[in-house]
Amino acid sequence: MQYGYFDDARKEYVITRPDTPKSWSNYLGSTRYGAIITNNAGGYSFFHSSAQGRFLRLRFNAVPLDQPGRYLYFHDRESRDYWSGSWQPVGKPLDRYKSECRHGSAYTIISSEYSDISSETLYFVPMGKDFECWRVRVSNKSNKKRSLRAFTYVEFASNWNALDDMNNLQYTQYIIKTDFTDGIVDHGSNVFIPAQPGNFEEKDQARHTFIGVAGAEVSGFDSCREDFIGPYRTYSNPVVVEQGACKNSLTEGDNGCGTLQIDLDLEPGETREFTIILGIGEARKEGKAAIAEFTAPGKVEEAFVALRNYWHSRIEGLSARTPDPDFNSMINMWNPFNNLITYAWSRAASLVYSGERDGLGYRDTVQDMIGVLHNIPDEAGKRLELMITGQASTGGALPVVKPFAHTPGKEKAPQESEYRSDDSLWLFNTVPAFVKETGDLEFYNKVLPYADQGEATVLGHLRRAIEFNLERSGTHGLPCGLAADWNDCLVLGQKGETVFVSMQLRYGLKTYIGICEMLGKPEEVRWASKELAGLDENIERHAWDGEWYLRAYRHDGLKFGSKENEEGSIYLNPQSWSILSGHARGERIAQVLEQVDKYLATDYGVALCDPPYEKTEHSVVKAPLFNKGMKENAAIFCHTQGWIVMAQTLAGNGDKAYQYYRNYLPSAFNERAEIRETEPYVYAQSTNSRYNMRYGSSRNPWLSGTTTWAYYAAAQYILGIQPDYGGLIIDPCIPAAWKGFTAERIFRGKKISIRVENPNGSQKGVKSLELNGEKLEGNYIPVASLKEENTCIVLL
Repeated sequence: MQYGYFDDARKEYVITRPDTPKSWSNYLGSTRYGAIITNNAGGYSFFHSSAQGRFLRLRFNAVPLDQPGRYLYFHDRESRDYWSGSWQPVGKPLDRYKSECRHGSAYTIISSEYSDISSETLYFVPMGKDFECWRVRVSNKSNKKRSLRAFTYVEFASNWNALDDMNNLQYTQYIIKTDFTDGIVDHGSNVFIPAQPGNFEEKDQARHTFIGVAGAEVSGFDSCREDFIGPYRTYSNPVVVEQGACKNSLTEGDNGCGTLQIDLDLEPGETREFTIILGIGEARKEGKAAIAEFTAPGKVEEAFVALRNYWHSRIEGLSARTPDPDFNSMINMWNPFNNLITYAWSRAASLVYSGERDGLGYRDTVQDMIGVLHNIPDEAGKRLELMITGQASTGGALPVVKPFAHTPGKEKAPQESEYRSDDSLWLFNTVPAFVKETGDLEFYNKVLPYADQGEATVLGHLRRAIEFNLERSGTHGLPCGLAADWNDCLVLGQKGETVFVSMQLRYGLKTYIGICEMLGKPEEVRWASKELAGLDENIERHAWDGEWYLRAYRHDGLKFGSKENEEGSIYLNPQSWSILSGHARGERIAQVLEQVDKYLATDYGVALCDPPYEKTEHSVVKAPLFNKGMKENAAIFCHTQGWIVMAQTLAGNGDKAYQYYRNYLPSAFNERAEIRETEPYVYAQSTNSRYNMRYGSSRNPWLSGTTTWAYYAAAQYILGIQPDYGGLIIDPCIPAAWKGFTAERIFRGKKISIRVENPNGSQKGVKSLELNGEKLEGNYIPVASLKEENTCIVLL
């Protein structure tokens, strides 16, 4: 079933049926003022942090998922009928109510038509502002004059601290005070104590939010939720909207809301426009200034165009046109935009993440940067430095870095039992990727502090990451799993050993050797080479199970991911990373991939492990906490899909790599959205596998490592456009049926137009490469050979 389509020309996803299987969302704003909005105008807004700055409420895990939100109601003063500008919350019959939602890059446009009245509301956060705009256009499509009233509704949080607001009601129900001044509703909390602008994490301080309107007169208001909605009613039938008149209510304590009443008398064919402004600050100061600024003719459109151009400029580092329109829609807009949103908010704010992960998870964020480096290298470089300073002097890392509170050199290092074994090893993917993208070799020599004490060059931080795992190895000479090793359901502790992290460590050592060879550090090369040889021997002796690689050892020698195991006998990550790290060579690569395809591959992605756990004690492995085929219990964990796609391309298997890629490609499900259920324009964390009754349905969209690795696999391994220290490598691995593709890549300020031709149905292997009419050796484009604009022709 199809609910919408990709408008590639406008870089929008258009939802034409509002009754989507789940609420399909989008993001507005920035890491200062952020917001989530759905196709039915649900969602919430927050300042700096969704956990400590959530000033609009959302009731998580409700039906539907997205209420309340940013609502606009209309009341016909003659017929007494009423509806909402978005299909929900009123929910008029769809045979009489037409709706369209256009999700774009940090903006959403919701249009509707009912009873010969059309409305269009554009939601966005102007750049650099601490408020959001809802530009509303209402048109009379009938042949008679219409008298309407519009009502806004937002539900303000009593305390910006989300946990306090939703749970500590014996406190938060007594701290708000509302006011109405100059046509603006002011919602204040703790108004009789001082504000502490320099201490954001202090939840109990004076704070204000406001809602007002530019371009229309306010004829009434309400700021008390109970007065607006009425007893025993819901957002679908507020008493004020039903009766057609506000009560001009104020409140001290209980629950606040932001309702403005606007009278609209429309002649046939007439359109009225006004803009709702909702934001941070006092009504009489910040609110009044914002409304004055955006009352000026053309100001809203000017701000919107600037915002759209800004976001489009942040995704122009790579574009491609291939024979697959689904691939094109994702690679040219939605995958890079998904990357940017995940980079911005880590795992902190969505319709699923409700603030329990406040800040930047270390291992998540270090990976997330890989997908944005080519688009925002300077900005990502600053974030990378921040995350490097989240590494402790032990070589391990803080679990979470809070940008609004992080003090390098003064943070408390984690307890030994709190370290995760994989955290700092992700630096070996991201740091070289940054240097290759920018060409800034001096970055390796930059001195940055550790989180707790001391400092080192970036190269020194990388060495310390290696040492951290070498110093915490077990009886088989493999790194210990510690509190977690990416899979939080494998708690291997201080003595249990992880094969997955062994492969990561191998990748880190190999990468470190390459860096040190380039920087002319022979002693470091000798040290790392010796450690690599020892690790290789231990992996070969203790991690190879005869047909595939083990997943881990428990402290007492119990194996995970072995053919000896009745449950969880094979895991995906050690197989893909054995190839990515270079441990698997020759015929073993084909053998490993054969086992993956035999036991783990499905129509909707490659499963994390197989068979699922149902008998094993959860004290042994935590996977049985979940139902079979969900999350870490043999589900299709989408984060891992990019790695196996990359492994297939390294083996030269373009057809199989692309099959795996399309099996979890969101846009490939656009015409069968009822299977996947979540948004067909963004990636999700996991998909239920064949062991679950809802096989194919995906969960936890937007904020996931899936988006970064899917993009990385598509851009650098399928399209094969790979930055290197001295230039670009062009090494596509594509389906044999593709006759070629074109791409444009901006690399170090130079534009390269690439045409790949595949007349013989090859899957991998560059036969010739021309740059600006000159044939080059191999498949390498030296950066010194690049002009401002370049044409590259590649023959497979």
